[in-house]
Parts: sequence; structure tokens; C-alpha cells
Amino acid sequence: MSTLDNILEEIKKAETIVILTHENPDGDAIGTALALYHSLQQMGKNPDVIIPEYPRIFAFLPKTDEIKKESAVEKYDLAISVDCATIKMLNGFANYFENAKVRVSIDHHSTNTMFGDLNYVSPDAPACAQVLLGILEYFNVEVTKDIGTCILTGIITDTGGFKYSGVTSETFQFVAGLMEKGINVSKVYRKVLQTKTRANFELTRLAADRLEFFEDGKVAFTYITKEDEEKVNAGSGDHEGIVETGRDIEGVEVSIFIRETEKGCKVSMRSNEYVNVSDVCLLLGGGGHIHAAGVSMQCSIEQAKEKILRQIKAVI
Repeated sequence: MSTLDNILEEIKKAETIVILTHENPDGDAIGTALALYHSLQQMGKNPDVIIPEYPRIFAFLPKTDEIKKESAVEKYDLAISVDCATIKMLNGFANYFENAKVRVSIDHHSTNTMFGDLNYVSPDAPACAQVLLGILEYFNVEVTKDIGTCILTGIITDTGGFKYSGVTSETFQFVAGLMEKGINVSKVYRKVLQTKTRANFELTRLAADRLEFFEDGKVAFTYITKEDEEKVNAGSGDHEGIVETGRDIEGVEVSIFIRETEKGCKVSMRSNEYVNVSDVCLLLGGGGHIHAAGVSMQCSIEQAKEKILRQIKAVI
């Protein structure tokens, strides 16, 4: 039996199922989780999807109103993690995963630690949503308009609107299939990538004003503080996309964005061509993709900046 056959068998056996994803979820995490939620319901299951908080720009996705912040269930028959490379990134609710009778990880990060009992990881896929679409086809699940909208949101988010190098011809074939089902690609694109909250705009402007350049302009660095977020009344996800501000500047190879948190700092890194920011983040305790990665650091912004620039200098 293949891994997918084993996963399907566990789904069929399970009475209680929970779907989990990583902390600070993006469109791929939320889209994939909700697409799986719809799919399991179609298969006659009644799963829980637990995401404590998510950016409000994704509230248009079908059944976001059924997302739970937590659950009273102590031990699920089956826990499925999506778009998450390590168990410690599971939204602070790793206990739901650890306590489950059977644990499944579905992902596309090359740094995935294979923390499930069953792991289906495809690092070549540009989005976890694309991985799930292939799984659903294997399971003979009908990809409805609702499922397709969630899948498309994941693909558009993690490919930056089809502009990143990880996009494959298969990606466009999948999207063409979704369009044939009546899913409006331009509408989803606009909601996911072109609609900004006022708080996001204000934070982006602040971060742009603070941009610094290092290594002859090859490295861009900026940050926002907790105070900044309080001033603009920022909500979950209002810092998304700020790291792209630096990457889009001519001559910049690596963009670094730091967001101050209660526990220290959240670091986002992006690169354009030759620097593997996943390797840099791994050295600091994080991970991700070659051109998009991140790490949590328990230190001040200045300390984080110094440590990161030291690592970047070695590879730039």
C-alpha cells in the first residue's frame, strides 16, 4: 500500500478528526486546511479545523465561520497537519497532534521533519494546496467550487501570484482545471494579494521608511515593533507582505523583516536568486523554502539583526 492509501484508510476508520496548521497562518495554510475540511465532510466525516487566529483578508473563504480556536476533545482518532514543517510550529496546539491515535503530515517544505506517523511531503510543489489537490484527485474527491476556491487561495499565496521560481507547468494545469469549474481566478487574486487592510498599509509605510541596506545594497533590512502594531490597531496577519518591500528593490538579493513579539522576534527572509534563506534560517533554529523562510528568535530586534546579518554575510 502507498502512503496515500494508508492515509485514506485512516480517514475512513476515524470517528474524530482534527485539522491543524502552523502558527501565523498564511493563505496556503488556511486554504489547504479549509479545502481538506470541505473534502472530509464530502467523505462523510465531521472534522474540526483549529486555527486560533488568522488574517481577516481570508474571511471570504467558505466555512471560515466554522474554524475553531480550540477544542474540548482530548484525544482525536486522527490528526492531520497541513503546510507545517515541524511539530513545534503547530499553532501552539501541538498537543492535539501529539495526543491523537494516528498523526498525518501533509506538506511541501523541504525542511519537514517527518513528524507524523504517516507523512506525505512533496518539496517540489510550490504550495501545500497543490499537494492536497493531487491527493484529492487520488481519493476521487470531487473538487467543488468551494474546495477549488480554497485550493486556489493557497496556490496564489505561496507562488506570489505565480511569480516565484517554484511554479511548475502542473501548477497552471491545476489552475486551468479550477477555472473550468467556474472559480474566478482574478477575484481570488485580488482578495488575496491586492487587498490591504489600513493597518497593513500603515505598517508597510513605517517599515519602508526604516529600510536599511547592507553588503553593497544586496541586503535590505527593516522591522516593526509591538508599539507600531498597537498604534495602527493591527490585527492578525497585518504584517504580511512587508518583507517583499525590500526584495522588490533593484540590486537586493536578500530581504530581512523582523516583527517584535511578546516572546522576542519573528523573522521573515526572502531572496531573489542565489541565496538559500532556508539554510540561513535553519542555522538560527527556523526553516522554510530556498527563497522564503523564517525563524522565531528570543532576543531583541537589534540582537536578532546582528545575528542574522552575520549569517547572511557568509553567503552573500
